Amino acid sequence: MLPLVEVSRAVRSRRSDMGLTQTRLAQLSGLSRATINQIENGSIKDLSLTRTARLLEVLGLSINISPARPQPPESAREKTPASILASRTASVSYRDDLPPDVLKASLLTGQVPSEFVPHLNALLEDASVILLSRVVDELNAECGVERAQIWANMRSMARKLGSRRDIWG
Repeated sequence: MLPLVEVSRAVRSRRSDMGLTQTRLAQLSGLSRATINQIENGSIKDLSLTRTARLLEVLGLSINISPARPQPPESAREKTPASILASRTASVSYRDDLPPDVLKASLLTGQVPSEFVPHLNALLEDASVILLSRVVDELNAECGVERAQIWANMRSMARKLGSRRDIWG
């Protein structure tokens, strides 16, 4: 697939899943709404790597460059599940750990157990969008819940917890 077509589809899909409008994504990435529209429609003529990187970072996406020597497939490499990494991230400043199954249940339902409010707030406030995106993808694959629903649950929790992070706007 052509790189521009891949970028177009990925940006449109992730923006929609995250519940962002083109206007809001433009504000967060420092691009114009017209540029976002052209990217999503695949009609943009030229997009610098700097502008592309800014846009993809807001969405928790990245561009992968293949090495000259082939690597073993990702499935062959050991990979820590995103929910475990996210629960560790959420727990780093607290005595008690947020269990991965409690994190998953919270993200699937939008409900935050009172004893883990600080943990979830820390996660939604500080975790990279890439990590949050990996958790969303993991829950979608494991539980069949739509990505857009999980993002909506996170947005709802962030608002209830008073998050100031721009992506939850």
